[in-house]
Amino acid sequence: PGKVQHILCTGDICTKEMHDYLKTICTSIHVVKGQFDEDHAYPERKVVKIGELKFGLIHGHTVIPWGDLSSLGMVQRQMDVDVLVSGHTHEFRTYAYEDKLLVNPGSATGAYSSKDAATTPSFCLFDVDATKATIYTYKLKDGEVKKEKMFFEKK
Repeated sequence: PGKVQHILCTGDICTKEMHDYLKTICTSIHVVKGQFDEDHAYPERKVVKIGELKFGLIHGHTVIPWGDLSSLGMVQRQMDVDVLVSGHTHEFRTYAYEDKLLVNPGSATGAYSSKDAATTPSFCLFDVDATKATIYTYKLKDGEVKKEKMFFEKK
């Protein structure tokens, strides 16, 4: 309690050194393959159960058009998950969609995106309690960390 128990990463951690750094935060690391990862053993998709919620992980570069809600909803249904966490666009977005949750946590480092050069650094923390999740989002805007909170409950 009070500590990070799982890291869900949508890829592009790129190097073994970054993976090793994440292990210093938490040993339960779930990573899917991004476009720039050296480790080609990462899966394209992964399902992780936390509490009573199933989280799906994808990088997102194979979802066309990138970040499209209906396309992400189709992937969510295919994976049969309550929460789909996707990346690639480096743009924070969270949507309730068909009684499910679609989350793009953005880029923790604010890495350049081919979609938008002015990427805002952001990441999410999930506090899961059985079928409920509180999602805390942190964004670096104008030199200040902005925190937002939202709730999701499995129906």
